[in-house]
Amino acid sequence: MSKMPESADLPTCPGCEEPLEPGDRFCGACGYDLSVVPPRPDDQPTLVMNGLGIARPAAPAPDVDWPAAAGADGSAAPAPALLPDELPGLDSAGGRLPAHPGDFELPAPRPAAPLPAPVPAPFSADPRTSAPAPAAPAPPAGAKLCVACRAGRVDTDGYCENCGHAQPRERDHVEQELGAVAAVSDRGLRHHRNEDAFAVSSAALPDGTPAVVAVVCDGVSSATRPDEASAAAAASANESLLESLARGTHPQQAMHDAIVVAAEAVDSLAPVAASALDGDPHRHRNAPACTIVGAVVASGLLVIGWIGDSRAYWVPDDRQAPPARLTEDDSWAAQMVAAGLMNEAEAYADERAHAITGWLGADAYELEPHTASFKPDRPGVVVVCTDGLWNYAEGADEMARALPADAARRPLHAAQVLVGHALDGGGHDNVTVAVLPFAVPPQGAGSAYDPA
Repeated sequence: MSKMPESADLPTCPGCEEPLEPGDRFCGACGYDLSVVPPRPDDQPTLVMNGLGIARPAAPAPDVDWPAAAGADGSAAPAPALLPDELPGLDSAGGRLPAHPGDFELPAPRPAAPLPAPVPAPFSADPRTSAPAPAAPAPPAGAKLCVACRAGRVDTDGYCENCGHAQPRERDHVEQELGAVAAVSDRGLRHHRNEDAFAVSSAALPDGTPAVVAVVCDGVSSATRPDEASAAAAASANESLLESLARGTHPQQAMHDAIVVAAEAVDSLAPVAASALDGDPHRHRNAPACTIVGAVVASGLLVIGWIGDSRAYWVPDDRQAPPARLTEDDSWAAQMVAAGLMNEAEAYADERAHAITGWLGADAYELEPHTASFKPDRPGVVVVCTDGLWNYAEGADEMARALPADAARRPLHAAQVLVGHALDGGGHDNVTVAVLPFAVPPQGAGSAYDPA
């Protein structure tokens, strides 16, 4: 569950949380020297790495011979890519970040309690004879059956006509598999609705090679209609990516453009009549908002884009190789760690840890999409998820341990296992995860790589 800071209008002082005015160098309330918190650098859409360690920015020569875009929005020459197992130490602008060797770990989840014995379908008895009353008549063919008694027909109001049990909503648990990608979203054990959303799809590039897309969004629960915001962002970003990739736009540029399109879709939800909220006490009255993280796998290239605290992880098939976290949170905790004011354990233990500093929505400070290109040198799996999962698998090593060894062959099963890991840990939030296998293409056999 992502949360916006208490004030969505002005940044606040890290020392006393008083609102700051643009251009302030010291806090007017406590005198805090604001220069110790480095401003977020302008996002540069490339990370550069080599097989031995952190590399300096490479020459502008492209690593990928990408088809030229047919439309006017085609990107310039593709930027160099990086190896995912060397990501710790760089942010999406190519600057140095604190390493993640000791990512804050939550306690291991307790074993799940045994399920209660199955309860037989309810029946009513005649008090005069103590004999069971006749069973409810069978529902007509094609009617939706109750998930509780499995006998009654579900009425249009979402309740069983036989036992009165409220039925789960369509988004409470959603699964989708497209062969090369799979995703699962679950309401969790504590929330009254699922405010996450995802979209998975595949497209053909102009040269006929496939591209696989996954987008995961987490609605900001402190905002109005977060479920609508996440759904709009996921759908619009996915559609934008498919259109751009089919035109030949470089995936990194396509990802940047898709996040902008998603932001516009969420912004469009802001004007709403107050009467539209009267029937739902859980819907607040500030602008809808959500986080976003997306991944594209195409012709040996892996592109990640994000805003907020939803994450992407890289887990190689060879578990002897190191996994990596591919994103850096836009959050209060990450800002404190980056500024050297707290270590990760202290920052994520603070009640303000999940206050996000970047999101999609009309109340956002400024739209700053982050994008990064990767060129893995070995096969692996990309895990794209909301904090409902990574709260129970914070570090890259933890995520790798939770991910089944056969994830590349069974992505849907892997996504189901990861959701189950979060539910077994407590399921305090909505849980959404997409799993994308990544296969290294053979060199010289239809690969988009530059042979050099």
